[in-house]
Amino acid sequence: MLSLVLGLLFAVLFLASYRSDKRRLRNGVLLVAAVWFLLLACLGFLSGFLASFGLASTLLYVGALLCPPLCALVFAGFLIANGVTMIRKEGPGISSLLPFAVGLAVILTPVAAFLLLKDERHPALYGFAVLGFFLAAYVGCAFVAFLGYALLYSKARFDPNPAAIIILGSGLIGGKVPPLLAARLNKALEIYNAGTHAKPLLVPSGGQGFDEPRPESAAMKEYLLTQDVAGVHVLEENRATNTRENLEYSVALLKARGVHGPLLVCTNNYHAPRAALLSRRHGIDAAVVGAPTARYYVPGAFLREFVAVLRDNKRINLILCLPMLGIAELITWLLTSSSTV
Repeated sequence: MLSLVLGLLFAVLFLASYRSDKRRLRNGVLLVAAVWFLLLACLGFLSGFLASFGLASTLLYVGALLCPPLCALVFAGFLIANGVTMIRKEGPGISSLLPFAVGLAVILTPVAAFLLLKDERHPALYGFAVLGFFLAAYVGCAFVAFLGYALLYSKARFDPNPAAIIILGSGLIGGKVPPLLAARLNKALEIYNAGTHAKPLLVPSGGQGFDEPRPESAAMKEYLLTQDVAGVHVLEENRATNTRENLEYSVALLKARGVHGPLLVCTNNYHAPRAALLSRRHGIDAAVVGAPTARYYVPGAFLREFVAVLRDNKRINLILCLPMLGIAELITWLLTSSSTV
């Protein structure tokens, strides 16, 4: 009964939060919590019927409890396979080795913790094993919540007739627009050409990197002009060095131009969830739409976005992890004390 009440409560909170602002990260957290408790409630209602099958009910409960670590193992295997694919396609590098390394870490962390628990000669290590389990579970739950939020946001509708479309820059190759950035520009062009009202203003945003011969915005503007976009419909922002600056500097230019109304931000699909979070955090009323990206590239890129979200919310993550450290310390003290008796 308690699981049903909690599940319905989290479901109501999710619906209210999602209707209030689709960019809230807590939407994913509330959705995962609602699904989890409602699943436990369903298993509880079925327990009476399944009692005649002996251990069936117990196995279902165990399966529900083991679902997160099993999903983590599947995710780890997927990351390792994706890392191998990226290494083959792009060669060794941070973007290709990161999925491979994280996949191995997800698999090896519980193994290492289990080995520590079996070592009765060093009870002080038990705390580290427990802490490892807790942290792995926390990161796993956080990832599932972020994934749920990303999937929800990808289905959100946006105004098809925005006043302006901000196109987030990314690295140039030889001063030219590479396929990754071209996908963002093409998505913006798709919306630009499909509008039924006045043409929106296109804002290519991106400064000049230390290894780039010109600002990203200049190459982006050049690309747009070759696609039959009128020059008066392009407003170049050439100072931004990160996503926050892309948004803030572009909005400042639009305000100076007197442009008001719904704003749309174009980026790649893996980057859209974090861009939406940043727009909300900095008080920018804009929807974010993601352009298609090569499938092999998405998992590693999405993982980097997840890490960036953890970093952006490091204070709350630290606060939530402190009780785990305290429990691990308590277990270490209890086991160490009992071993000396």
